[in-house]
Amino acid sequence: MKPHETVPYSLPRLSDEESITRARAMRDRLKQRRTCRYFSDEPVPREVIEAAIEAAATAPNGANHQPWHFAVVASPAKKRAIRLAAEAEERRFYGEDGDDPKASEQWLAALSDLGTDADKPFLETAPYLIVVFAQRKGGIEEDGVTQNYYVSESVGIACGMLIATLHEAGLATLTHTPSPMSFLREACGRPEWEKPLMIVVVGHPGAHASVPAHALRKKPLSQISSWL
Repeated sequence: MKPHETVPYSLPRLSDEESITRARAMRDRLKQRRTCRYFSDEPVPREVIEAAIEAAATAPNGANHQPWHFAVVASPAKKRAIRLAAEAEERRFYGEDGDDPKASEQWLAALSDLGTDADKPFLETAPYLIVVFAQRKGGIEEDGVTQNYYVSESVGIACGMLIATLHEAGLATLTHTPSPMSFLREACGRPEWEKPLMIVVVGHPGAHASVPAHALRKKPLSQISSWL
């Protein structure tokens, strides 16, 4: 590599046995993760959300520009406004506004086993909405000018780490992606060079929360991996 300033790489060395044990333990915890559509309004400590965002911010990213912003929405009025705007887009998506649906028949058929529709009460009920923005420009100084790189890949990895950390903290999550999402930029007061990527709904599951049986179908290791 070309000469550059460095610091020592630091990572505790584990035995093979401990490495296998830890990997399998993490696998088993993450296998318990399920998307939740029925939330309680029970409060969640802000410190948990802050720690999860800090964990997400350790994600690998293009040129270390860290091209993400996490807007945490807790205000009931703001959550209500986001719900109304999101549901308006969802009604167009599902064709519940009287016009033809934006979604294809194939897409709607794929969603049928999940039972989803335009009604999104969780956007108000859950204590927090984390609106994730991808910064197309800004660099590490967030100057709004410097080009960022591998933005979608970087923010996608960060979102995965955010959700995994929230799950480890005993919280339920849901990723919501109304289309288009430009209204979220205005709702959260973010600049035009940031693109809203998703809403991560966070909280405790409701007393009678359930999961679609279809969601339990997972592809086996033999199907999702190959060894060359």
